Amino acid sequence: MQTLQLPSKREIPILGQGTWRMGEKASQKQAEINALRLGIDLGMTLIDTAEMYGEGGAEKVVAEVISGRREEVFLVSKVYPFNASYQGVIAACDRSLSRLKTNYLDLYLLHWRGGIPLSETLEGLQYLKQAGKILDYGVSNFDVDDMEEAISLPGGDGIATNQVLYNLMRRGIEWDLLPWCKQRNIPIMAYFPVEQRAFINHSHLKAITQCLSEAEIALRHNATSTQIALNWLLRQNNIISIPKATNPNHIRENRAALDINLTEEDIKEIDRAFKPPSRKMSLAIR
Repeated sequence: MQTLQLPSKREIPILGQGTWRMGEKASQKQAEINALRLGIDLGMTLIDTAEMYGEGGAEKVVAEVISGRREEVFLVSKVYPFNASYQGVIAACDRSLSRLKTNYLDLYLLHWRGGIPLSETLEGLQYLKQAGKILDYGVSNFDVDDMEEAISLPGGDGIATNQVLYNLMRRGIEWDLLPWCKQRNIPIMAYFPVEQRAFINHSHLKAITQCLSEAEIALRHNATSTQIALNWLLRQNNIISIPKATNPNHIRENRAALDINLTEEDIKEIDRAFKPPSRKMSLAIR
């Protein structure tokens, strides 16, 4: 598996697995466990979770997945903003570690910005890193102004990544946030790297045209539209993708996206169908 280097010089896989909506239904638990295990077997050893997902349920699913395989996995979790006070983030991390049945996280993120001062959150994250409970820390859903404020604070220079919504349909970060992070060697971790079709209004001519263009490129590469959308992200520098899947075929499909070689003409065609931003846009969040 290809990796990127975090600011701490530690390596992180560029393709991993998300766990949003996992751990919510007991009837789906074994399928979720099997899916994540298959992903690890295929080399997607980065697993992203959060205390929010299933209110800790996803972390409990991950615990079963990584049992006996912890050293193979790059494990990421996230703290609620209302738990992000100095004492709160320490307590929240301890709860996550307990649910995950591990004694450390590879990366711990502030899930989104809340009312607690960033300085207090960063102080707590620094303590957790010094204590060995986390190896790196970062943020999620931060726009440029949030990032600039964060890195100006004590401990801000330790921010390892920013996890944001980024895909072909949501390219707003390319205007400012993506170049800002690239300049500082802070990787972007893309959640929802493939836009869920349920969120696209297919009666809209533009959406139909976009989907057709994506499908035509996929046909040329004997691939799926999902794989084209993922490869478009994976071929970029400084981008990590964490698609979520529970269907074994979809997991294999995600892994195979790494093996596609999009041409410059493909990229031009993608840019014609999915326009890059021409102005500052509000950060997309879901």
